[in-house]
Amino acid sequence: MEIIDIIGFTAGTLTTCAALPQIVKTWKTKKTKDISLGMFSLLFTGMLLWVIYAAIRQDYPLFAANVISSLFVATILYFKLRYK
Repeated sequence: MEIIDIIGFTAGTLTTCAALPQIVKTWKTKKTKDISLGMFSLLFTGMLLWVIYAAIRQDYPLFAANVISSLFVATILYFKLRYK
C-alpha cells in the first residue's frame, strides 16, 4: 500500500468516525431538536455524489469512506425524523 492510500484511508476513517458521537448521543437521549435537517440532508446528498464520483474514478479510499459516512448520516437523518 502506498503512502497516499494510507493518508486516504486515515482521513476517511477520521471523518467517518466523526458522526459516531452524534449517533450515540441521539440514540441515548432520543432528542434531535438541535440537529439541522437541512444540513444533514445536504451532507447526505453530497456524500452520495462523492460515492458516485469515487466509483467512477475507482478511488477506493474515497468510496469506502463515503459509503460508510453516508450510512452514518442516514442514521442521524432517521433519528431526526423519528424523534421529532
